Amino acid sequence: MITTTTDFIPNKEIREILGIARGSTVRARNAGRDILAGLKNFVGGEISEYTKLQAQSREQALKRMIQDAEKLNADAIINVRFSTATITQGAAEILAYGTAVKLS
Repeated sequence: MITTTTDFIPNKEIREILGIARGSTVRARNAGRDILAGLKNFVGGEISEYTKLQAQSREQALKRMIQDAEKLNADAIINVRFSTATITQGAAEILAYGTAVKLS
């Protein structure tokens, strides 16, 4: 599956727009990570536990978006974007979305 943040794919023609493909995940922080993050607040620096959690969440949302596009029989997803939203204290949604298309 071709995925791109642009609205075109070089050397390909978009034959049909199939609709929006989307994938999301909601992840909660973990008490152990929160303790380590609290310690980082005192000394500064990257909170690698949260960086890893965000990376895993983005990958899962992206994978689910691709699965959604496959259900539409898409060849590619253009204009891919990510969005985040707080669901509740300590939990956030990561949403990946784009336009599913058929190519010629």
